[in-house]
Amino acid sequence: MKKKSLIALTLTGLMLAGIFTGCGSKTTVADKAEDLKLTIYCGLMEDHMVKAVDEFSKETGVKAEAVRMSSGEILGRLRAEKENPKASVWFGGPADAFVQANEDGLLENYVSDNSKDIDDKYKDKDGAWTGIYIGYLGFVSNKKLLEEKGVAAPTSWEDLLKPEFKGQVSIANPGSSGTAYTVLSTIVQLKGEEEGLKYMKNLNTNIKSYEKSGTAPARLAGQGEVMVGISFLHDGIKYREEGMKDLVLTAPSEGTGYEIGSAAVIKGGPDQKAAKMFVDFCLSKKGQEIGQAVGSYQFLTNKTAKSPELSDEIKDTVLIDYDLDWAGKNRTELVEKWNRAIK
Repeated sequence: MKKKSLIALTLTGLMLAGIFTGCGSKTTVADKAEDLKLTIYCGLMEDHMVKAVDEFSKETGVKAEAVRMSSGEILGRLRAEKENPKASVWFGGPADAFVQANEDGLLENYVSDNSKDIDDKYKDKDGAWTGIYIGYLGFVSNKKLLEEKGVAAPTSWEDLLKPEFKGQVSIANPGSSGTAYTVLSTIVQLKGEEEGLKYMKNLNTNIKSYEKSGTAPARLAGQGEVMVGISFLHDGIKYREEGMKDLVLTAPSEGTGYEIGSAAVIKGGPDQKAAKMFVDFCLSKKGQEIGQAVGSYQFLTNKTAKSPELSDEIKDTVLIDYDLDWAGKNRTELVEKWNRAIK
């Protein structure tokens, strides 16, 4: 047989194989994993983000890239891009912001098969978002600075108002940070709106800085720039494990709020198939256990996943009955009231 005829026959065979494969499977040449591309907006630690995205790409062949932002920034970006979304997945950050995004029509309902292993209290009933981890709010303090000043680490919200902490407390801005918004919402839920905003105004006297990101206050405490950072306690564990040995963790005796770090498919995003694949991955046992390999010590939502042993230190933290739905739906209004209160 001539060489030209062999080439033609081979090409014909490949075409026929592609046709028959398409008849028996949902995957065609046009939507092979290696042809899919995914952009992710990420609200958790950058090293966790990088590891999760890398492992997802290795497992699926999907080309993925992620952009790290605070939750408030992601929410603002999604609102601005509503008519032409640039990303397809929101990965990480407190569910309060996801609730607000869903109210704004920015999320696509998706119930992953892996969500069966996640308790109903950690996910939206319609699949708008699903929790991947739980983090507890608390105080991350610098033991060396406290000892130098003869001050005990705070063990209540009221302790933060003491004059010895003037200019020595760091918190993020609730307008940009999901962590700080969880603080604001927690205080209002504990005290009521009027007293809660009054508390935040009084606390403002002791605040040295309002940071953009919710992880920054814990880091600043570890660096000795403030006595106390208000943050999620697992961030304090992370920084201490990374060498900031002066950090000590305490939690408010009145009770504290918590986050349900979540994942969601962005409505109208450019690659919905790849987006759902990523959500499947980060809800799985393997996907959830990735974080602890890079210092993320949250409790995990998947019942089959093993939470980090280091998180046992904070497992007895007293939690309030945090109203996530209320917090999400009142986010914009409450942040505006906070802005007016502290001026």
